[in-house]
Amino acid sequence: MTTSASGGRPAGAPAPAGRRPLRKADETPAGRRPPWVLLAPACAAALFALLPLGYLAVRAFERGPRFAWNVVGDERTLQLLTRSLSLTAVVVAASLVLGVSLAWLTVRTALPGARTWSVLVTLPLAVPSYVAAFTWLASAPRTAGFAGAALVLTLVSFPYVHLPVAAALRGIDPAQEEAARSLGHGPIRTFLRVTLPQLRPAAAGGALLVALYVLSDFGAVSLMRYDTFTRAIHTSYRASFDRTPAAALSVVLVVMTVALVAAETRTRGRAGHARTGGGAARPAVPVPLGPWRIPALAWCATLVAASVAFPLGTLGYWLAVGNSATWDLGTLGEAAWTTLGVAAAGAALTTLLALPVGVIAARHRGRGARLLEQAAYAGHALPGITVALSLVFFAVRYAYPLYQQLPLLIGAYAVLFLPVAVAATRAAVLQAPPVLEDVARSLGRSPLRVLREVTVPLAAPGVAAGAALTFVVCMKELPATLLLRPTDVDTLATRLWTETGSGSFAAAAPYAAALILLAAVPSYLLGRHRT
Repeated sequence: MTTSASGGRPAGAPAPAGRRPLRKADETPAGRRPPWVLLAPACAAALFALLPLGYLAVRAFERGPRFAWNVVGDERTLQLLTRSLSLTAVVVAASLVLGVSLAWLTVRTALPGARTWSVLVTLPLAVPSYVAAFTWLASAPRTAGFAGAALVLTLVSFPYVHLPVAAALRGIDPAQEEAARSLGHGPIRTFLRVTLPQLRPAAAGGALLVALYVLSDFGAVSLMRYDTFTRAIHTSYRASFDRTPAAALSVVLVVMTVALVAAETRTRGRAGHARTGGGAARPAVPVPLGPWRIPALAWCATLVAASVAFPLGTLGYWLAVGNSATWDLGTLGEAAWTTLGVAAAGAALTTLLALPVGVIAARHRGRGARLLEQAAYAGHALPGITVALSLVFFAVRYAYPLYQQLPLLIGAYAVLFLPVAVAATRAAVLQAPPVLEDVARSLGRSPLRVLREVTVPLAAPGVAAGAALTFVVCMKELPATLLLRPTDVDTLATRLWTETGSGSFAAAAPYAAALILLAAVPSYLLGRHRT
């Protein structure tokens, strides 16, 4: 008697009650269409993220396609394109070197104090780029320009690579590396041929976040007096009531974003590193550093000193220069409370919108899934002022009660930082074995129950880490907050910018210090969770 592949039943026999037989399309998650329980909210999130593009289309072409093309094809625009891409390439390359090297040292080697270093190298996330730029300029004015902008942006953004790569290293089964070494491959060859290919999805996702962060940064490039698209767009908005040139430049940024996301998707390929074996993951045997231990410690110490200790030391100097006459503790406390509230709300909304998009990006392949993921990334490279103006345009015309209210600011955070949460969710779901979802579906679970009872619990640590990361970047956001905050409502970032703009560095120092300290708490917990 012939039996089927599902539990030894005779061929052609009906499935037991409460179950359904596995179909061919069920063999691979990529072979199924996303269920409506994921597709509908993912489409809603994508449409929300694309809202600024509607505004740009109206503004960029309101004077005709010829005028917009003249702006885009101008020699100045080509210079901005070259400068922006050059800065992005340098920062991404440097962040990959720093992030991957630190992840390997803190996770896979016998580095003394590896757990402590793993936490310390996440703390640069708490330092806003404009604060880092201010501290470097105050101490070394000659750093202004390309070199200074690249240095500052690298020091504040390399944790975007380190965190996902370190998480991937902990999730990879060390048996493959041990097998390679048993075949005579040395540590370096094993890393390059076995470990590094498995890190490609995590490294590519982190590099994409760094690239989008650099393209959308306004504070550091402005203080470093280095012209990029974001600085030129902000200047154009402030210098004229005609929004068309700035909108046309913003469209170029959107095109660059789509190209970067497409390149990252192609680089990522179909790689994954889900573990399907039973029991707890076996930790890798730490690689002894031998004579390289001192250089490795010096490497970690130098990076922590440049990215964390130096900004804090500079702020400590300005705090010592200031006194109670220049500090308003009441305003400081109110700004801190507001910052925590809007950042928490922004992180919650962003994570909620990112969950269906991240699951679809991880579990389903095809043009539709790629388009949804690319749409979610569309707003991240736009300057905050562009996103803010698009939401003001929408609120004034279609949702006036939201104008000059905090929900509009929280919505701007969701548009700007949706990729941060999507990347974390996608990476977390990729590490969860898809066979467990297939088993749940074979037992008759609905797509909603599979999502709630299997996918989300398995990916929960990674999703929570993404939410913490989103909370940190919401706290530091400046341009959109300046424009969308209600009257007489200030965050630490806006108060810091106001005091710095008037040259009151001693008065600005408490707001900068409070912002770093508050952002350091989730950054510390994020780093500790990853150890």
